[in-house]
Amino acid sequence: MEQKYYLRGLDCAHCATKIEDAVKKIPATENVQVNFLTTELCYTCAPKASAQVEEEIRTTLSKIEPDVTLEKEKKKITTPAEAEGNTILKIIAGVFIGLVVMHFVTLPLLPTILIYVALYLAVGFPVVKKAVQNLAAGLVFDENFLMTVATIGALAIQEFPEAVAVMLFYQLGEYFQDRAVESSRKAIQEALNLRPDFARVIRDGQDLTVDPREVQLGELVRVKPGEKVPLDGTVTVGDSYFDTSALTGEAVPKHYTVGATLLSGMINTSQSVTLKVTKDADNSTAAQILALVENATSKKAPAEQFITRFARYYTPVVVLAAAFLGVGMPLITQSAFQPWIYRALTFLVISCPCALVISVPLSFFAGLGGASKKGILIKGSTYLEKLAQAQTFIFDKTGTLTKGNFVLTDVLNADEPAKVLQLAASLEQDSPHPIAKVILAKNQETLLPVSDLQEKSGYGLVGTWNQQTVRVGNDKLMKEAGLVLPAMDFPAATLVHVALGTDYLGTLVIQDELKDEAATALTDLKKNNRVKTVLLSGDSQKVAKSIGGKLHLDEVYGELLPQDKVQHLEEALHVATAPVAFVGDGMNDAPVLARADVGISMGALGSDAAIEASDVVIMDDNLEKLPQAVTIAKKTLLIVKENIIFALGIKFIVLTLGALGIASMALAVFADVGVTLLAVLNALRALRNK
Repeated sequence: MEQKYYLRGLDCAHCATKIEDAVKKIPATENVQVNFLTTELCYTCAPKASAQVEEEIRTTLSKIEPDVTLEKEKKKITTPAEAEGNTILKIIAGVFIGLVVMHFVTLPLLPTILIYVALYLAVGFPVVKKAVQNLAAGLVFDENFLMTVATIGALAIQEFPEAVAVMLFYQLGEYFQDRAVESSRKAIQEALNLRPDFARVIRDGQDLTVDPREVQLGELVRVKPGEKVPLDGTVTVGDSYFDTSALTGEAVPKHYTVGATLLSGMINTSQSVTLKVTKDADNSTAAQILALVENATSKKAPAEQFITRFARYYTPVVVLAAAFLGVGMPLITQSAFQPWIYRALTFLVISCPCALVISVPLSFFAGLGGASKKGILIKGSTYLEKLAQAQTFIFDKTGTLTKGNFVLTDVLNADEPAKVLQLAASLEQDSPHPIAKVILAKNQETLLPVSDLQEKSGYGLVGTWNQQTVRVGNDKLMKEAGLVLPAMDFPAATLVHVALGTDYLGTLVIQDELKDEAATALTDLKKNNRVKTVLLSGDSQKVAKSIGGKLHLDEVYGELLPQDKVQHLEEALHVATAPVAFVGDGMNDAPVLARADVGISMGALGSDAAIEASDVVIMDDNLEKLPQAVTIAKKTLLIVKENIIFALGIKFIVLTLGALGIASMALAVFADVGVTLLAVLNALRALRNK
């Protein structure tokens, strides 16, 4: 049983890791994930243990993070309140003035100690209190412990101004860091601002403004100009233009009339319309997309997993190194303890890995948010990383590279074209295939009664009419029946042959057009990323090669059954040294989409099947979004690497300078808090994809 809660008051990335580790130790829990950016706690447990686990989590939180509470529903962003922030700033300002005054005043030792201790407690008491609480709970090596030990040590060796200044700058840095994280959360939420605030439901002839969750299926909802469509539904009255950019990334409004389907999150830009609700709030398109994006960071990329593991071992190692520096080195060098202790304390200040713990997942989350603004839904940072690294892109043909708008252009070699079309339509009448719909739309005759109908996957249809076998399908179906086909040369068309008994009756020529943007999209994909492109098609080899030639694909395979596509993908996965992506229409390619390292669906807008089947969803079928998605993924991964190198590089430099006695504690504070701020700001670049 999956459980989801929200951690109100969670404003520390290291705290999120600490909570996750603690909840994992509760015996009945599995698959525990704490998402610092969305403040979500997710886990699974047996239904009968649910209440007990919830109580144990609350007890655990009260011990390790008393300021964090467990909530069933998401409330306001849980970072420090404005009033609390103003109080902190006032304290910081007061302590700073006190330090300046003490710099110019000379007092006896005892009053000096008392004043500095008072200044220290004024700004540092919350940190010291948290460190003591954590120690009581058996938790050490967090930033509170490090700062407390370092500054109390500085007081002990009579570095009074430095001890107070370090705590002051640390608190100031924490304040700005909290504000930066709060801003990033808000920026990402605004980028995903899909959820409607209200629905204007029509009841007893009156418009009532209610929460969208209160609207029932089948009720009528009015959407006025400037309002968001609150729920998915079908237009029953009126027509208007709608801004779909929040869903598709497309800036040009689209016109919707009676009978058209509107999706929640669209914005009405011109005239009032009425729609009949077809999906409730929990199953609406907006809800699905928001859940998809908000839950995306639960699937952590290898880079995130590395940072989490790294942080758990890095800090204890540095603390041990500091202990050796402060105690071991003076004994080895037979020198005074005080300078070495100061170096060790500086070592402790710099050791907190906050910059990495915050900025790496934030970079991925911003990248996911930036992609969603373009109408590209990526289901997790692990898929975003694989997309950036993919070197092979395998494509389905129909609905992916082509429009899927089949057109019957001719009936060849037929004495009675109308009869050929009638027989084909009679067999195809219950088929959901796009080609079947084209044949049925063109047939002007009454459908014939067909019995013993059977579909032969990859071949066609076989049935009985007038005590004779009717065959409608491709070359393989005809050859299987021993029929000889006349020579025909239509490389870019699908040929549907019709036979009655042992007589060949004629061939239907059905053509599908390339998408207008297909050539440009694949050129951009190959030019910017140097990838290998492959086409897997169930169509004839001639049709597949024709399409492949026009789009300059590297490899082309036609006449493939569904299982053949899976086999080709397996072979590609076996020899590939980098992730393999499969791009399909999301409707009938589920096995291949699921098996690929990255399944990319060119799913129709709002298609539930597309969202379910793939790891990446192009919401509006526009193939040009594919190279954009790869570019976004690569940019995000580059930002992640920049933050890792930058944070570790600065820390290594300052640690070295601190060990040599060159760096002061103030520089160490900058290396901790300052680097975190810069890394957070760099992470937010992933949200802006231009």
